[in-house]
Amino acid sequence: MFPKLFTIGDFFLPTYGLLVAAGFLAGIWLTTKLARRSGLDQEKVMNLAIYCALSGLAGAKLLMFVMDFDYYAASPGRLFSFDTLLSAGVYYGGFLGAFGFAWFYVRREKLPWLKTADAFAPGVALGHAIGRLGCFAAGCCWGSLCERPWAVTFHSPDAHALTGVPLDLPLHPAQLYESFATALLAWWLYRQSLKPQPQGRILGLYLVLYSAARFAIEFFRHHEQAYPLPLPITWTQWIALGLAAAGAYLLWFRSRRAATPAGG
Repeated sequence: MFPKLFTIGDFFLPTYGLLVAAGFLAGIWLTTKLARRSGLDQEKVMNLAIYCALSGLAGAKLLMFVMDFDYYAASPGRLFSFDTLLSAGVYYGGFLGAFGFAWFYVRREKLPWLKTADAFAPGVALGHAIGRLGCFAAGCCWGSLCERPWAVTFHSPDAHALTGVPLDLPLHPAQLYESFATALLAWWLYRQSLKPQPQGRILGLYLVLYSAARFAIEFFRHHEQAYPLPLPITWTQWIALGLAAAGAYLLWFRSRRAATPAGG
């Protein structure tokens, strides 16, 4: 749609990068606000957010390389190309990478694990919502063919050159579907965070609700990778099912703990 915010000679500022940065800052703002309300150490939470952003970026790229192994194996030089640098990678790779580092950091800094994760969940959803607007601007993560009135059509040669999005074809605005879903999730999780909650409930709700939304949206996205099993379910959907199950278990476990009388 609008992949370059402005161009000076050969230099251009990618709209995607600007919106991802805006999403990161908005997510940190919301997370530190909830951390302060929860009595968490704000400096440690801020450091964790920055480290998670870096480890999340690495995880997103790594899972992208794994899922597109044949593509990069055929042309290893593309690993270091400008297109790969600008690529967002695979969100779940980023989430799992950040989650894994957070586990290590929280234990080392002796932060309460579930309480910290609860403070992060609404901010992660908010940052994701803004970042997906960047995907839409760049043309990456495009949708499948669409015959609905709300179909979008990309015409920008720059978008095609940067991301490979097909031009002059009506597509599902899958990026906007996900942006709307995660914005709504961020708002609802924030509202829930203002009420007394068992530790881990906000994280559990995020895992279940985001995974359910992502599982559904995947049916409206274009996919180049083969299905991992003889079922019409993508790698991303399998990961979504696993994380939704983890979230459901966390919700069940915490609700059971909350219902157990002290000393019972």
